Amino acid sequence: MLTGKEIVVTGGTGSLGKVLVRRLLSGEMGLPKQITVFSRDEAKQHSMRLAFEHLRTATDEVIYHNFERLLQFRIGDVRDMHSVSTVLRDAQVVFNAAALKQVPSCEYFPYEAVQTNINGAENIIRAISEGGLGVETVVGVSTDKACKPVNVMGMTKAIQERLFVRANLDLPGTRFICVRYGNVLASRGSVIPLFHEQIRRGGPLTITTADMTRFLLSLEQAVDTIFAALKEAGRGETYIPRVPAAKVTDIANALIGNQKIETIVTGIRPGEKVHEILVSEEEAYRTLERGIYYVIQPMLPELIAAAKAERPIGREYSSADDVMSTNEVVDLLSRHKLMVGDRFVYEEDMLA
Repeated sequence: MLTGKEIVVTGGTGSLGKVLVRRLLSGEMGLPKQITVFSRDEAKQHSMRLAFEHLRTATDEVIYHNFERLLQFRIGDVRDMHSVSTVLRDAQVVFNAAALKQVPSCEYFPYEAVQTNINGAENIIRAISEGGLGVETVVGVSTDKACKPVNVMGMTKAIQERLFVRANLDLPGTRFICVRYGNVLASRGSVIPLFHEQIRRGGPLTITTADMTRFLLSLEQAVDTIFAALKEAGRGETYIPRVPAAKVTDIANALIGNQKIETIVTGIRPGEKVHEILVSEEEAYRTLERGIYYVIQPMLPELIAAAKAERPIGREYSSADDVMSTNEVVDLLSRHKLMVGDRFVYEEDMLA
């Protein structure tokens, strides 16, 4: 699908962006003409450039033979209309991975989240509209926290989803679609690296509440979801991976194993939910099963496709619904080499 295309990844130096760029360079979706990583952090861009230059076995040698032509880095900010308009000038496919995503940070600095998560999305839409740009597809990356949001991060991401869905009415030449997924295994700031560090120090492990559950998926599965949406999604549709969920206490117990390490309950942080939801009860009646994904049809009637044979799932999809046992959690963490004693590597650093 992406052969000969010019691609822009906003927030391309983040956790998702790194793995997405690596997968794009692999040619599995076709060999693009150019991939532009667009972000405001020059230090991360420098590190990422060096990593991709040195890890030539990460992708086809043919691709890396033309590395300078294929992969470019551009400093800019989705908050700035001018820089967005400039970077999208020749783009045909845009992956919007730029986000403020740490829940407590967004609670303490809510307008900063608005500027990146909402105004950034609107700038992409305006740049395409006002510049008459030939962008074919925009993929908005969202989060389970956007579903029935109770925190600023989720609220701003929910608005981003609605902005992109609505944009399909104004820009019939561009397909705007979204993906929504939960917690990523071993990404920076997630619970597993925290538990590893606390175990190395001899404890205690801090748990916000004993009942908390979370969806768990790898960044590779997140990118799989993006590619599935890119291939199959209709205008305004939102793709959601069907992935396992676990109690945070079971994750802690799986990592502790037979060690004598105390766990303490510290209370829910600002903006946290006990359980996460990927499809709300209200959305369930316009949500279909499509292979290993759930697909939320757009709310706007002008964008709903003709009557389909599929029946809607008709029920909420919550992390509390089908929780793995402790043994299943151990198996999942072992398969991803995330148990204590494994050589721990952050998911986004797995470029090879």
